[in-house]
Amino acid sequence: MKKVIVTGVTGQVGSYMVEYLLKNTDFQIFGAIRRLSVPNHKNIEHIKNDRFKIIEMDLSDAHSINHCIEEIKPDFFINFAANSYVGFSWKMPINHFEVNTLAVMHQLESIRKHCPNCKYYNAGSSEEFGDVAYTPQDSNHPLRPRSPYGASKASARQIVKVWRDSYNLFAIQGWLFNHESERRGLEFVTRKITNKVAKIKKAIESGDSFEPLELGNMESKRDWSHAEDFVHGIWLMLNQESPKEYVLASGETHSVKEFVDIAFTEALGGSLVWRGAEKDTQLLYNDTVVVRVNPKFYRPAEVDLLLGDPSEAENGLEWKKSVDFSQLVSRMVRNDIEETNAT
Repeated sequence: MKKVIVTGVTGQVGSYMVEYLLKNTDFQIFGAIRRLSVPNHKNIEHIKNDRFKIIEMDLSDAHSINHCIEEIKPDFFINFAANSYVGFSWKMPINHFEVNTLAVMHQLESIRKHCPNCKYYNAGSSEEFGDVAYTPQDSNHPLRPRSPYGASKASARQIVKVWRDSYNLFAIQGWLFNHESERRGLEFVTRKITNKVAKIKKAIESGDSFEPLELGNMESKRDWSHAEDFVHGIWLMLNQESPKEYVLASGETHSVKEFVDIAFTEALGGSLVWRGAEKDTQLLYNDTVVVRVNPKFYRPAEVDLLLGDPSEAENGLEWKKSVDFSQLVSRMVRNDIEETNAT
C-alpha cells in the first residue's frame, strides 16, 4: 500500500485532500498535525477510516520532520501547513519564514536522504506575485511579493527548485489563488464576513442589537475559488510523469465589496444600500449600518488586484473549477447561518 503524508490536515485544504484521497485512492494517509494544548480537529473529526492516521510533526523542528519522513518513507508528501494569514505576517515575519520556508528545506532534505522517489508538493500562493506586472498572472509572471507571507512563499519556491534541480527530485510548488470554503478559519476576511452576516441576521430576526461588520480595503480584488476544487488540481499535478508547476485559479476577479454584497443579499435579501466611498464606505439594511470600513484593517502594503490565468492547468491537466464565485459565497453564508442557529 502506498503512503502519503499530508500536513495541515486540520485546515480547510488539508481536510479536503484527505477526503479526496480516501475516495480516489487506496493509499495509507498520514495526517500531520502540530501538538497543541487545546487541539482543534473540527475539520477532520468526521473522518473515520482505518486508512487515515494522525501523526505529530512540528514544522519548526527539523528533527520532528526528519523522524516522520524516515519512519514512514512516504510515496507522496503534500505540504499545506503554513502560517497563511497574510495580514498577521507583518507582526511575525521571522516565524513565517521559519514555518513557510525553512520547514520546506527540512522536508526536502529528509526526502532526499530517506525516500528520494517520493513526489513532493508545496502549496504556493498568488501572494508571490504581489505588485503584479501584468494581468492575468500565469506561471511566467515574476515573483514580486508585497508581504512577509508572500516573500516566504516566494523563497520556498526557490528552495523547491534548487532541490529539484540539484537532486532530481519530483518537487513542485503550484500557485494557488485565493481558495475559500465552509471550513475556512474565522481569522480570514471571507469567513469573517460570512460568520458576521449570520450573526447579524440572527440578531435582526431576534430584535437584538449588534455591532456592524468592520473591514479594511473594500476595493481590494481577488481571484476566489472553492478549496475543494483545488485538491483535484494538486493531485493531477503530483501524478504527472515529470514535475511541472501550474496556476490554479478561477480566472475571475471580484472585490471584497462584491463578496460582502452577495453575502448580505443571500442572508437578508433586499433593502440593502451602499453609501460613501473608500474609507467612508457603509452598507445599510433598512437604514441600519451593517458594514463599515475601519482604517485599522488596512495593510502596510496592499495587493490591489490578483487574477490568475488557469488556461495552462485547464489544457495541461484537464482541470476545471466546479464552483463559481456566487455559489462559493452562498455556500459559506448558508453554512454559517446553520452553525449560528445551532448555538
